[in-house]
Amino acid sequence: MQFTPVLRAEALKVRTLRSLSGTLLAVFAVTTAFSVLAGASDTSEPDFDPLFTALSGVWPGQIAAIAFGALVVSSEYHGNGIRLSLAAVPQRGRWFAAKLTVVALPTLVVGLVTALTALVAARAVLGPAADGLTTGEQVRGVVGCGIYFALIALFAAGLTALFRSGVATLSTLIPFILIISFVVGDTAGGATAYLPDKAGQIALYQTYDGTLEPWTGLAVTALWAAAALLAGAWRLIRRDA
Repeated sequence: MQFTPVLRAEALKVRTLRSLSGTLLAVFAVTTAFSVLAGASDTSEPDFDPLFTALSGVWPGQIAAIAFGALVVSSEYHGNGIRLSLAAVPQRGRWFAAKLTVVALPTLVVGLVTALTALVAARAVLGPAADGLTTGEQVRGVVGCGIYFALIALFAAGLTALFRSGVATLSTLIPFILIISFVVGDTAGGATAYLPDKAGQIALYQTYDGTLEPWTGLAVTALWAAAALLAGAWRLIRRDA
């Protein structure tokens, strides 16, 4: 079977499952709302960064992106639906590529729209505190945010294919990002800059220190996602169904 009809079939699955549309809506709503709230906070802090403040809603919003990536893949394992999918598309690599495409593209588009909306809304609240932001910095923040959302969703999708469970993925990634990465990041030194969330979010800062820059940080996150996807593909091709 050609790739295009497989992609259409997978896109149809995403459009017909309300829970998946709901998670993408949550990416937009949560990120924008928290960015505006952050913009209304105290801007006199010594480490205040206007770009990250305007896009700081990505921190809770990424949970919805993770949920989207996990749910798109885990829906196949409900009632052994994976057997039907692979019977219809015996080329497992082609099917998995189509599945990942319908994870990455919607998340990227929603991420870009979300980042732009959050930035505009938060800047209105920040007022003069955001006047120092250049056009290049803002474009980089919006584009970097969209790419980050897509990569973190793909990371979740790969882990879900490996674990064969969305619950296992969410139980692993959410505590990692909300607790381990956040807490350990303040105590373990520079190595934590290479964690998938820390590295990717460098693109959201106006100023940044350390060995990673915005695009190299996103490249590190992409490597984490690629590793998870390769592991998931191995499980799918060698073990599943």
